[in-house]
Amino acid sequence: MSEYYYISSDVLDLQTVHSILKDDLKLKLSDEARVNIENCRSYLDRKIAADASPVYGINTGFGSLCNIKISGDNLSQLQENLVMSHACGTGETVPNEVVKLMLLLKIQSLSYGHSGVQLATVNRLIDFYNHEVFPIVYTQGSLGASGDLAPLAHLALPLIGKGMVSFEGEVCAAAAVNERFQWDPITLQSKEGLALLNGTQFMSAYGIWCILQSYKLSWLADMIGALSLEAFDGRLEPFNKLIHLIRPHRGQVKTAERILKFTEGSELAVQEKKHVQDPYSFRCIPQVHGASKDALCYVRKVFKTEINSVTDNPNIFENEDMIISGGNFHGQPLALALDFLGISLSELGSISERRTYQLIAGLRGLPAFLVNDPGLNSGLMIPQYTAASIASQNKQLATPASIDSIVSSNGQEDHVSMGANGATKTYRIVENLRSILAIELLNAAQALNFRRPLKTSPVLEDFYAAFVEKVPFVEKDRVLHDDIEATKAFMHSIEFTPEMFQD
Repeated sequence: MSEYYYISSDVLDLQTVHSILKDDLKLKLSDEARVNIENCRSYLDRKIAADASPVYGINTGFGSLCNIKISGDNLSQLQENLVMSHACGTGETVPNEVVKLMLLLKIQSLSYGHSGVQLATVNRLIDFYNHEVFPIVYTQGSLGASGDLAPLAHLALPLIGKGMVSFEGEVCAAAAVNERFQWDPITLQSKEGLALLNGTQFMSAYGIWCILQSYKLSWLADMIGALSLEAFDGRLEPFNKLIHLIRPHRGQVKTAERILKFTEGSELAVQEKKHVQDPYSFRCIPQVHGASKDALCYVRKVFKTEINSVTDNPNIFENEDMIISGGNFHGQPLALALDFLGISLSELGSISERRTYQLIAGLRGLPAFLVNDPGLNSGLMIPQYTAASIASQNKQLATPASIDSIVSSNGQEDHVSMGANGATKTYRIVENLRSILAIELLNAAQALNFRRPLKTSPVLEDFYAAFVEKVPFVEKDRVLHDDIEATKAFMHSIEFTPEMFQD
């Protein structure tokens, strides 16, 4: 198998991105991409030499300064000034895993030959990616329109030998790392700074990371939900395909099928039930989990389009002999999708917390708080508090960011998407959901012990056995923070499978 992924016009999809990351592939430009970049740059150089007319961002100022003409002698300084002046991010630093995606997606977007960058600039970004030199980028500063200006400026600073990077586990000056690799700073040519700063790669990278995690968490929500259903002595009738075929939302049908697959062969499922119905948090798993699956499918399609697009401005069309200023940097499609994703993940956490509550409530023969000697032992009382707190925070974080807009650049940029804020808060929702599901898994496994000697299905028994090797039964009170963290680590250790990517 090749150790490289070749940047080209081939469609970059979610599973390809996952494979690039999982297999730790290095990047190379395909011959097609190299020719696209070189031809576009050559065309732009000829155009500037032949025609001194003002073209936005190439020989003019930026934003509301777009009407100020810049002399040819200052075009390189103009681009460097742009990068430095726009590097004004603040807040927390972006995780390296997201910065790595930012580099990949920026390289992909520049490779189509509509941005006017030098080949050397793209190759240096590839060097950063391949040597895991990750620019220090900050979470705050982008309005999600005009591109992710501040974050992408920080991504671009090391190209000109400025800013900070994360390298080999340390934060250090980009200039020092450049010196180590004998990389000379890039002298930015006309339009290059704008090509680097315009674009949606901050939002896109966060979105792709969140989508990848969401597919795995969606699968885990079904698996853990099935385990909770069994531990609660739930009924399988609500998962019968006849119910779902008369309301055939794809996610709903898929969830019901998956729960039946997970519970096939269960002794607990076929034992006689004293109750006629289960609470909604169990009975309506297909409807709730399924709606989140359908939302995730929509979001995946939006981001697939985005990461295979050119999102800087202006755009260069060599064959048509045109340079056109437009608005592909505007993050509205991503902003709406990120808000939708955050809402759908928050709901997975909300229903999970309700199942946890039902399990500890002393119902259906289970002891209160799932512990022997309740009273002397508090058991799993307080993890439910924690899940409730996190679920509540997720509901707050799920408030849409895309409904807001604040005028910037002296009114030139008078409607913005706020998709960057949507991206960073969706990242937090993902991490919060992981904790909520971990708490449900801890409770479900604990409750299943009280159903012995009856067994659940072979699939769930295997899942349970692997889990209790890492997090054993809670005989008496202990520090449950450690159990929750161990449960999250267990969930993280589960590798992606093709089934998880199915819509």
